[in-house]
Amino acid sequence: MQRHPERNQTPTCHPAPKRGFVHRAPVRTVVNPFVRAQNQGDPRCGGGGKENGGPLARLALVAFAVAVSLGCRLDMHVQPKYKPDEASSFFPDGRADRPEVPDTVARDHLRTDELLYTGRLKGVLADQYPFPITRRVLERGRTRYDIYCSPCHDYTGSGRGIVVQRGFPPPPSYHLDRLRQAPAGHFFEVVSKGYGAMYSYAGRITPGDRWAIVAYIRVLQLSQHARLEDVPATERQQLTGKAQ
Repeated sequence: MQRHPERNQTPTCHPAPKRGFVHRAPVRTVVNPFVRAQNQGDPRCGGGGKENGGPLARLALVAFAVAVSLGCRLDMHVQPKYKPDEASSFFPDGRADRPEVPDTVARDHLRTDELLYTGRLKGVLADQYPFPITRRVLERGRTRYDIYCSPCHDYTGSGRGIVVQRGFPPPPSYHLDRLRQAPAGHFFEVVSKGYGAMYSYAGRITPGDRWAIVAYIRVLQLSQHARLEDVPATERQQLTGKAQ
């Protein structure tokens, strides 16, 4: 039986010729996946005998494309940066976190209007408002009150809101003489800082809306203690049915 020694030899794999060039020299070792994909004659060259290369060649091409696409990313998240509380050798104090620049404030944080932001004047609770109270302000106060205050204080300010009916400790009624006589700044401060079981609403309600709520609380107090003389003469007839 005649043996065929060429079957045990390393095949000669030729890279595919490029257009415009004449290929002359044989190539013994194939490394480049693009060259391997173009060897079509011998299955041992990675071509699998198919025109477009075997599965291994196509997989190598896909892997190479993915590696190139990932290696070329220049997104901002790969830039050099410090993490919070990380040490730094650049600054003399060794901290990456930098303190605020002296004598500067963030925009809209320069709160020079004491009454608007604290409810006080010269440190004393004020019984006045930082802006005129109009019908529009009262309507705004009513909507904010209904959202944030009525669950505990009830829609009338009686202190018997829905959560109180479910077992939560009741707040005092707005119609107590003590609270009817309290200055407007007191209610603003309570909404801002909290009081007793009530937590602060400063992070939920803006200062302007807090004052609108305070004005609406005064409306509720007046509604429960109003007199006929408080009604304008032109509208009393609607209540009494008599001409004035």
